Amino acid sequence: MTFTTPLKDDSIKIMLLGSGELGKEVAIEAQRLGIEVVAVDKYENAPAHLVANRAYAIDMQDKEAVLELIEREKPNYILPEVEAISIEALFEAEARGYHIIPNAEAVNKTMNRKNIRLFASEELGLKTSAYRFVKSLEELEESSKTIGFPCVIKPVMSSSGHGQSIARSFEDISKSWEIAKEARGDASELIVEEFVPFDYEITLLTVRNERETVFCEPIGHIQKDGDYILSWQPMPMSLELLEKAQSMAKAVTDGLGGRGIFGVEFFVKGDEVYFSELSPRPHDTGMVTLITQSQSEFALHLRAVLGLPLEFRFFGAGASGAYKAKNESSNPKITIADSAFSRDTFVRVFGKPESHVGRRLAVALALGNNVEEAKTKAQAIVNQIEDK
Repeated sequence: MTFTTPLKDDSIKIMLLGSGELGKEVAIEAQRLGIEVVAVDKYENAPAHLVANRAYAIDMQDKEAVLELIEREKPNYILPEVEAISIEALFEAEARGYHIIPNAEAVNKTMNRKNIRLFASEELGLKTSAYRFVKSLEELEESSKTIGFPCVIKPVMSSSGHGQSIARSFEDISKSWEIAKEARGDASELIVEEFVPFDYEITLLTVRNERETVFCEPIGHIQKDGDYILSWQPMPMSLELLEKAQSMAKAVTDGLGGRGIFGVEFFVKGDEVYFSELSPRPHDTGMVTLITQSQSEFALHLRAVLGLPLEFRFFGAGASGAYKAKNESSNPKITIADSAFSRDTFVRVFGKPESHVGRRLAVALALGNNVEEAKTKAQAIVNQIEDK
């Protein structure tokens, strides 16, 4: 591959639609290869804006605004990094010859839980929990009785766990309905899922460049209200179960096609593996790869986009812990102990322009002799961080 110089007429250029902490790491990897970066988000000074060649703040759900910016910048590759994007704009841009990562139809299927669940379960025949889709409180009440309790209720379109809840009895349904309606994204339709009493859940980062597919070591994680708190790699599991998950991940990513990294989520119960969800982009639980791999999930994503080889080395057990703001501020300041910056630990601060209680501001990363040691180190660092 021939690499170019940024800000020239023939520069290789990527456009990030979504410029949070994950997009920031993709932008940094692109800059390391001399790729010109255009970072787009709904607010100014988003994390990736700070490391891009040019930055824009627009309504990414406005089809015409997205298309106008694409035509102005004419990127070689368009990388959707969030769900809240006009899918009509992506289909139109693809029809005009722009390269959407992984492709517009894959984004369409995965940005909506209904689309990806129907695709995985009914078209590909992958094992999933039982589910129903509802559009009213009355339908939710009826479907919850059919699915049984406890059940998981989520908007078909949302991110970072927003709007998600577990109804443990029929009395919880009204509250779950209200929680879903407050979601980020489209809450006009909900999915009601059987609660699988899983032994553990994993993210299997699956990378494809249309010539080969590779897998990262499985990532275990703890989530609260659908948003990740702690992740670690590798998640201890049998080879047989890992191969089941890899087979299912390859089937669904082959079905979607295109290039890039996919965060494929699974529940594991006994000797069964259940497909849960999929994101066609770097995954928040995959931030652990910033310390565990020679090529992080962000570097692998960019390599796949460019059609480069996907080889990498796994260093060993590691963990990541998310630090979430405890205060509201228009000028956040984060205090981190010097001990967090050691031979085997460090912190990445995202540089978000405002903080709100519960907003992710930084991630602690740690290596350990084993997973439990790494988890303990990462959590200890998070516990010592303060913001104001």
